[in-house]
Amino acid sequence: MSKRNTILFLTAAASLLSACGAGSAPGLESANQPVVARTDYVFDAATDGSYLASGEQARVAGWLASLRLGYGDRVYVDDPGNTGASRQVASEAARYGVLLSGPAPVTAGAVQPGMVRVIVSRMKASVPGCPDRRDTGEGSFAGKTSSGYGCAVNGNLAAMVARPEDLVRGEPGSPTADPAQITKSIKALREAAPTGTGGTTVKSEGTGGGGQ
Repeated sequence: MSKRNTILFLTAAASLLSACGAGSAPGLESANQPVVARTDYVFDAATDGSYLASGEQARVAGWLASLRLGYGDRVYVDDPGNTGASRQVASEAARYGVLLSGPAPVTAGAVQPGMVRVIVSRMKASVPGCPDRRDTGEGSFAGKTSSGYGCAVNGNLAAMVARPEDLVRGEPGSPTADPAQITKSIKALREAAPTGTGGTTVKSEGTGGGGQ
């Protein structure tokens, strides 16, 4: 098994700003930007020409378990022989709620004849250099931001994003939409009674308890 690390910067400007000194950012753009790192884990398994060889599926299952496969991970199968091994790997990945992705990324070394390569790509977002308290408490007469500006917001964004690659590639969304669904909230707002007469508010009513 081997792995490869890849660093993906959100923008070239972010990588340049990160090298600036304390309090050197003159604008409102934060120098502390999320950085996405991708790690590729590789496992080569033998085949019998049609499917995984005897015992290989159990080895793949144990390898996936050791990686603690989960949401956000991408699983690929590089199968030059076009065997049925992909379906067997897919069944193991499905135990963790992960579907096979494709095509497989380029990895170091060629896949040997009679072998298939299972690849797990895992991405993690973080803000390097944070927290940065180099100039905490120091004023800037030039109106520049502090060295730690953006650490809190972008650090939380990096920690909470479900799919870190979306910070780099974005998410195109659905090509189609139901007009009745997307205008539902606008229609409810337009048809609501004015707030002076109790519209768009929730009334709270209570009931009295028993008598004396």
